[in-house]
Amino acid sequence: MIARGGSLDFVDFMATALYEPQLGYYARGPRQVGRDGDFFTSVSVGPLFGELLAHRFLAEWKQAGSPRDWRIIELGAHDGTLAADILTAITRLESSAMDGLEYAISEPLPGLQAAQKITLARFAGKVRFVTAPAELAASPRYGIVFGNELLDALPFQVVEWSGEEWLECRVGLDADGGFCWELVPVSAPRMVHALGRLGQDFPVGYRTEVRPDFAEFLAPLVHCLEAGLMIWLDYGFARPEYYHPARTRGTLRTFAKHRAAENPLQEPGQKDITAHVDFTAVAEAALELGCQPGLFSSQGVWLTRLAQTWLLAQEGNPDTLGLRQFQTLTHPSHLGGSFHVLEISWNQEREALSSGDSHRLAL
Repeated sequence: MIARGGSLDFVDFMATALYEPQLGYYARGPRQVGRDGDFFTSVSVGPLFGELLAHRFLAEWKQAGSPRDWRIIELGAHDGTLAADILTAITRLESSAMDGLEYAISEPLPGLQAAQKITLARFAGKVRFVTAPAELAASPRYGIVFGNELLDALPFQVVEWSGEEWLECRVGLDADGGFCWELVPVSAPRMVHALGRLGQDFPVGYRTEVRPDFAEFLAPLVHCLEAGLMIWLDYGFARPEYYHPARTRGTLRTFAKHRAAENPLQEPGQKDITAHVDFTAVAEAALELGCQPGLFSSQGVWLTRLAQTWLLAQEGNPDTLGLRQFQTLTHPSHLGGSFHVLEISWNQEREALSSGDSHRLAL
């Protein structure tokens, strides 16, 4: 592509490196997650994570009046393990909620979709597989959309501050045929608009990442349901912390065999490429679509609230394995502090939730 048409913006380079159907990192099948893979997620901890999500989904379902027909849409479902944990928990906790539930998984990669169908075979008839959210009409009318560690995998632009203007870091070829960075002035209107929100109080050479297309990503999901709730769990920050002048090299990372590195131009397709999420940008995109950003919390605080009933049940007869899972999921020095949760609703009346360090984003 570069040889034919010149340098690529990093969005195209990253999308190809991760999702090209034959050579992309995620096209290799469901073997990246877990102790034997390249990285560790909340799902890797055990089934408690899915059970606590099921508690949140059921609470939302009841708040909506326990509709007979409702839908859960998961994006970034990997091999379907989290979906299986959630559906198992819903069946046990509130079997009547399963009667009219459609659990939809949007997955464009055939290899991952095949793995999901195997994992979820026992829930045949309840799970619907699509390649894109646009395939889902707004029926059932109400439901929940969520993704765990999905937003960080969305392609992003890499930019650098010259002292006078922002430069786009594009990917070209060096004299030896390897990949290299090429810096050119930012010109795309959507990028100029997004960067204008960051200010200019940055040191020369400050490099970071920007995702200007969250609204384009969210819009098809909103159209899948007339009313509902989105829940995004990922590592990231609100904008003031994300674009702090001291964070001079941004958050771009690659992962392979549980080792982090910072050069995405080496061995594309062989390792994950990611960057933290600017949750303020997600909230702004939601507002553009007529949605209402609500709760923004650390994962630890959010899951602890959801686990109140479960924790009380541990008195006198503790589930040792479950408690170890809970500690890993919620402790500030583990996943509880590095991950955050953003809830977004649309076409429904609700009060903003608040607890601990939960807060509305400063827009």
